[in-house]
Amino acid sequence: MLIVRCVREDDLDSLFDLIQKSEFGLTTLKISKDELESRIERSLFAFRQKDARPQGQPYVFVMEDMSNGRLVGTCAIYSKVGGFEPMYSYEIKKSIHTSEGLGIKKEVDTLHLRAQHDGPTEIGSLFLSPDYWGGGHGRLLSMSRFLFLAEFRERFEDKVIAEMRGVVDSNGVSPLWSALGSHFFQMDFPKAETLTTQSKKVIGDLMPKHPIYLPLLPQEAQDVIGKVHANTEPALAMLLKEGFENRGLVDLFDGGPTIECELENIRAVRESKFGTVGAIAETVDGGSQQIISNTRLDFRTCLGQVSWDGDVATIDQISALRLDLKNGDSIRSVNLKPT
Repeated sequence: MLIVRCVREDDLDSLFDLIQKSEFGLTTLKISKDELESRIERSLFAFRQKDARPQGQPYVFVMEDMSNGRLVGTCAIYSKVGGFEPMYSYEIKKSIHTSEGLGIKKEVDTLHLRAQHDGPTEIGSLFLSPDYWGGGHGRLLSMSRFLFLAEFRERFEDKVIAEMRGVVDSNGVSPLWSALGSHFFQMDFPKAETLTTQSKKVIGDLMPKHPIYLPLLPQEAQDVIGKVHANTEPALAMLLKEGFENRGLVDLFDGGPTIECELENIRAVRESKFGTVGAIAETVDGGSQQIISNTRLDFRTCLGQVSWDGDVATIDQISALRLDLKNGDSIRSVNLKPT
């Protein structure tokens, strides 16, 4: 009995309690209750806008277990990154060093600080209560955002990115942070994580502007650059199958990769079907289980049975109730996994 829906004002307390369970490295969830309240307020304003262009608005979603009213997950879409405060990352580049006299030519990986002021759309802030891991629940939570992107295309940029959580242990220790960022911030990873959630300006103030030669870093730091946390590996695999690619950007602090894809090339966006509800049935003959959504800004999605005949769909009664759909309403659906 799980649905994914847009956040509501009265979700504040439950959502704050939920994100307290999130682990180190989920930077956008390491916020105070006041900051969460502000994010929810901005999200509500974004959902209410009838004609919105990407200006950095957060669209916050929650997963609710309708059997008990409990919030068990959350995720978000940030319509645009950058702007007044740029998005910072490291870009991995090759530096070539040559000595003709010695007959030596050496390629060395270097990290270059990159600031994006006019950046892409970002999907992020994904967290699912460990009690609900498995059963396709995480995939439903993540994939629901793609149906929203497909339905409200004009609200987002042409490119979509996802910053994947890097390697950080249960004590909040990041090998890359210990080797690099800690020398400039003079604080531990969890404190820096919280600080930079509040303001990105300190990154531009403190992080080195010159290239960082990877061989000069300790081996344990080199080994985690471009790697993800063990709990993030399923999410990375899912997004790669949806069309996202690693194009050489990594997080400044934990070294996790930033993957990206053109919005129109995301599998779930490209393959999603749009049409109207032609029938609601107790059993959908010849149907398949898909992610189904309404097409309203009061957005809701769930897993359900659907059968398409052209642009007319038959859906099951339970999904119709969950999504508040009736005959003649428009819907969108897509297979949960690539066929």
